[in-house]
Amino acid sequence: MAYFDSIKLEKGMYSAGRSLTDVLEELDPSENYRNTELEGLDAFQRQLKRFGIRVGGEHSDSVQKFFRTSDSAALFPEYVSRAVRQGIEREDQLADIIAAKTIIDGMDYRSVVSDPGDDEKSLKPVAEGAYLPQTTIKTGENLVKLHKRGRMLVASYEAVKFQKLDLFTVTLRQIGAYIAREQLKDAVNVIISGDGNSNPAAEISAETSGSIAYGDLVALWAAVSPYRLNTVLAPTSAMTKMLSMTEMKDAKAGLDFHGSGRMITPLGAKLIHVPSIASGKLIGLDKDCAVEMVQSGDVILDHDKLIDRQLERASISCIAGFAKIFPGAAKVLTY
Repeated sequence: MAYFDSIKLEKGMYSAGRSLTDVLEELDPSENYRNTELEGLDAFQRQLKRFGIRVGGEHSDSVQKFFRTSDSAALFPEYVSRAVRQGIEREDQLADIIAAKTIIDGMDYRSVVSDPGDDEKSLKPVAEGAYLPQTTIKTGENLVKLHKRGRMLVASYEAVKFQKLDLFTVTLRQIGAYIAREQLKDAVNVIISGDGNSNPAAEISAETSGSIAYGDLVALWAAVSPYRLNTVLAPTSAMTKMLSMTEMKDAKAGLDFHGSGRMITPLGAKLIHVPSIASGKLIGLDKDCAVEMVQSGDVILDHDKLIDRQLERASISCIAGFAKIFPGAAKVLTY
């Protein structure tokens, strides 16, 4: 059994589809450290402790601390990947939209599709000996489109080696935030226009062009039924119109918004601000049924370049796409 202070670290640990933390956890399981001073640290964090690398806080080390030995240099790509993932998670609103997340190793993926009609959604009594009604599930006709989103690090090692890791982490998190915002745009585009399998969201029109009334939200709720309207995606213009509604000024809604910044609609659905949605459109959906996120691997890095201190033109990216599960679980209100 290997211990954290005797593991030989090398480039080959960055195997396809697995993070360095996954590899280290196999060699040095965290469960072995229960009731010790290292309990609560994962395998990667124990390696940081082994080499005395502080990545955060007032007394964080500089970037060059990673490159004092060849072993500690092998930790640098995982540090970068974690910082980028933190930025994605902090900015991520996809958890409030997607029903499932699928991780794949390749670039080709077909999602399953089920689009039952009204008759199929109602489970009628079945006579003795009769056949049960069927729900058809099939694979999509077209592949899910995956988009590569990321940034290129353009900086020499000499330019950043004295940079404190705490501040460098902020920069990396911002790259993650950029990726999360673009992925949200991709998800919204699939909800509205479909995923290439002839399944755009059905549209309903507001009673009065250019405005949103409470009755329009009720109509949106009815259109999504029998699915639950639990999430509303709105551009800035629609947000301002809804927040100005008399129904939004009720005591509980007002206290919730002013006290926590959480916004709810009069129908109890979570209201999410998505500036990328075209003005004049409002999306209502059942987040538990509408969209699947498909991601190829994790955050993708040029591991060799980062370990060898070749930061110039080192890429950071993430490949993901979106597919519809139940097309009727999302509707678009145009106003």
